[in-house]
Amino acid sequence: MFTGIIEAVGELRGAMPQGGDQRFEIGVGKLEMGDVALGDSIAVNGVCLTVVDFGADWFMADVSNETLACTTLGSLETGSPVNLEKALTPTTRLGGHLVSGHVDGVGEIVSLRDDGRSVRVDIRAPQSLLRYIAAKGSICVQGISLTVNSIEDDVFGLNIVPHTMQETNLSAATVGTPVNLEVDIIARYLERLLLGRAAPDESVGEEGVTRTMLASAGFLDTK
Repeated sequence: MFTGIIEAVGELRGAMPQGGDQRFEIGVGKLEMGDVALGDSIAVNGVCLTVVDFGADWFMADVSNETLACTTLGSLETGSPVNLEKALTPTTRLGGHLVSGHVDGVGEIVSLRDDGRSVRVDIRAPQSLLRYIAAKGSICVQGISLTVNSIEDDVFGLNIVPHTMQETNLSAATVGTPVNLEVDIIARYLERLLLGRAAPDESVGEEGVTRTMLASAGFLDTK
């Protein structure tokens, strides 16, 4: 588990073919590696990867074809900046929100504009994720815990404060940049709880959780 508070911006040093998929070597920038061990988890642009080798300023992780196909990691080039966060510990301050490192889909930045000293970013999300995105709710973008300011149709808006812009790879983002998205894990578990056995067939539909659904699950008194 992670918090979505980026600890460092590293870079992809290389992607090496490895038994049909790839092994990444990642330079860690200012990330402290003194407490890292083999098998530890490090989030890379919001994707949970397992450390299989490491040094003072780098680590290696195997990346499956599934991950390459379903996240932005498959389109990274050597030298690409990546957001890094080590897994949380029992003493970690939960400054963001609970993040699993399991990307739900890839969005696309559709606009960036100045908003005071911050930057307003609008992102188009896949239709399948829209029911989990709510104004003032949490979302993880490229591994960054952020608050949704607005949502209209399939586009949601974020306000990126100067510190976040400076300390993450959003500083290099432009219109058209693909971004990894992980929705709030609580929303996913709530849907599963409400739907019960219906959840695996993903029959919620675009309308999301309805009053009828709540009543049938026993959450509303219909008498």
